[in-house]
Amino acid sequence: QVQLVESGGGLVQAGGSLNLSCAASGRTFSSYTMGWFRQAPGKEREFVAAIHWTTRGTTYYKDSVKGRFTISRDNAKNTVHLQMNSLKPEDTAVYYCAAAWRSAVQSASNAYSYWGQGTQVTVSS
Repeated sequence: QVQLVESGGGLVQAGGSLNLSCAASGRTFSSYTMGWFRQAPGKEREFVAAIHWTTRGTTYYKDSVKGRFTISRDNAKNTVHLQMNSLKPEDTAVYYCAAAWRSAVQSASNAYSYWGQGTQVTVSS
């Protein structure tokens, strides 16, 4: 099992940056493809970014965040990060970290078995 704890959310003005972190428990973190999802009020949870479990670290992004967000992982520290730049009000949501055992990078939420509790990101205009 993996337990995930997100941090780094907050209130930021449009155009600003935030770096979200997700700390994972367990000794097999390096075998999990990690993803970030978000859910805005009144909307369904949506995929944001994912990074493959192998050392190649293939990444995959939602089109609207490409060039603004960067996902990365540090297997030595059991953490995954989401660097978010040029934030927009439409990026406002609760952001969730998720883990999928030895999975391909993918956007389907049902592929991920473990989820964190989420961290709030609010972007003001």
